[in-house]
Amino acid sequence: MKNDFASPSELSELQKKVDEWLQNQLNENFVIQSVDYDQEEDRWHVRILGEEKQNYMIWVTLGQRTLHFETYVMPEPEENEGKFYEHLLRRNQKLHAISFSIGAENAVYLSGELHNQWISEENLDWMIGSIYAAIELSFKTALRIGFASRFNE
Repeated sequence: MKNDFASPSELSELQKKVDEWLQNQLNENFVIQSVDYDQEEDRWHVRILGEEKQNYMIWVTLGQRTLHFETYVMPEPEENEGKFYEHLLRRNQKLHAISFSIGAENAVYLSGELHNQWISEENLDWMIGSIYAAIELSFKTALRIGFASRFNE
């Protein structure tokens, strides 16, 4: 098996590439509200302004082999669990390199990753855009299914 771990110098270059792209997006893309970098975790916290879901944070974490993207979508459903998860699983069929999953405390997350060799401006844009689109296209429906009684009062 090929050793594809990034060396410290390669990780440093990748970190600079991602950071520069995110800073450019912060200046040019109105949906990116803030970008903060946690040096201890090699993780960026990217605050996004959405339409269906007003605000959310995407955690972008640089690892030895991959750049991981993750965002909290919503808490576990209060009702209609079967229909709720069916909706998200059907959405997963239409997604590429990202997927909905169940995380801590049964909350719903959306995550994906890029192999470090594929980190480029185009792929970073595609990944952030894919997460944005997936949330915009699924959030309101999932909310109405999983928390239906809150909308019927």
